[in-house]
Amino acid sequence: MSPSAVPASTSTNGHFHTGLNLSLRGLGVEYPPFLVGPEALETLANRFYPPSTALKKVLSINRFTGIETRAAIGDVDHPLVNQPNAPTIKELNDLFRVQGVRLSVNACRKAIQEWGGSVDDITHIVSTTCTNSANPGFDHFVVKELGIRRSVEKILLSGIGCSGGMAAMRTAAHLALGSSYQRKPARVLILACEISSVLVRSELDSINQDQQTRVGVCLFSDCASAAILSNGVDDNESSGTIYDLLGWKHQIIDDSEDDLGFDVDPLGWKVVLTQRVPTLAAAAVSPCFQDLVKSVPALHNDSQLPIAADFDWALHPGGSLIITGVEQAMNLTPEHLRASYEIYMKYGNSSSATIISVLNKLRESEGKENVVACAFGPGIALEMMILRRRRTDPTISNGTETNGSQETGIEAGLTVQEHITNGNGIPHMNGTPLTTNGASGGNGHSEPDSSTAAQAGLPDSDGNESSGRPVANGGNGGDIISDLPVEELD
Repeated sequence: MSPSAVPASTSTNGHFHTGLNLSLRGLGVEYPPFLVGPEALETLANRFYPPSTALKKVLSINRFTGIETRAAIGDVDHPLVNQPNAPTIKELNDLFRVQGVRLSVNACRKAIQEWGGSVDDITHIVSTTCTNSANPGFDHFVVKELGIRRSVEKILLSGIGCSGGMAAMRTAAHLALGSSYQRKPARVLILACEISSVLVRSELDSINQDQQTRVGVCLFSDCASAAILSNGVDDNESSGTIYDLLGWKHQIIDDSEDDLGFDVDPLGWKVVLTQRVPTLAAAAVSPCFQDLVKSVPALHNDSQLPIAADFDWALHPGGSLIITGVEQAMNLTPEHLRASYEIYMKYGNSSSATIISVLNKLRESEGKENVVACAFGPGIALEMMILRRRRTDPTISNGTETNGSQETGIEAGLTVQEHITNGNGIPHMNGTPLTTNGASGGNGHSEPDSSTAAQAGLPDSDGNESSGRPVANGGNGGDIISDLPVEELD
């Protein structure tokens, strides 16, 4: 065992040691086999709900999120979302116990296979979900299915929403460093799983009954993702390292707990968010990044600190305006955020499971040596981590292209960001720029008129940003939220 594999402590005076010896050795992503387009939501809405102003607005917004397809455990005819009433929380739990565990086991097996170790060598498991709250947690059944020893140390994180994947990585890192202090090996299995698609009827119920313009129903999707983190003790597998962990930061944005949440409801969970979320999120990234860079000596070069553009960025794609907001705030280009755009467009927002999928996508292509991973969750919590890329392999996707899902078409010659927006902030659908003048975009849908575009927050026919925005509120009877940017969820 090399002495360098055992750091004396995590940090000194707020700085991380250069020899943490923490690395990601395997990644696995499992999307379910169905990719549903925007038309699926419209089909369900028309089957079960009468026309209304709120529903019309939601369906219009649904065509303009920049998401071409979303990963789902079933198609538009799945029995659970085609009952006379929305599924109960018991029915949702029963489904998660089967489908969520299955997705999780497959993601874990992919990560373990790439790592090359044995399940008997796994010392800890850190899991997270925000779409299930049963006891014992879903991780208990994943452990049984994988055949992991019963004495493995398990932690299940809850209440952290879309930041859960990164929070699980941070927690795993601290556990691994604790083992390093004791000169013990740590092989931590990190797992995130979400099934959001079956909440569609609950959200449509609220839209119909309360005439709320709820945009969460347009964004969320299903996924499980996993990673293996090693502390390098008694380990000769350095050649298999995908990313080294250099440092991380967790921060709560003051006085923001009422701005973002996911409330429990008899029919599932309900998104709570306010119009402040995109502004708060974008404003918090720069100071957090500056503090984190200062705390990682490995990034210091003759006292010259790197800038944001010196890194590739793995940003949780909570919505297109979140991505573009951070892009603008940090003076980045779409190329820096290419993996986030691609995952968002093809699979949607899979909450906590998305960040590992973005990291997995990012390592498929050559890029900058260092990577900033970043996500936002309820609190509002900001999670940020700096990783060093050690291996790029375009032949390994470990889930994002091998689950049998159909491919989405990206218009030839366009970057992913250009595919989502035509340069004026107007999303594309299937490569065709969307307009607001009522003309057909060629995708089988009529385009919204100026008043609907205003509700969706799209530019008007003169290219000016519309002042009208959709409104939303949570399932707890909270105040209606006005001026909400369309695609922004945690």
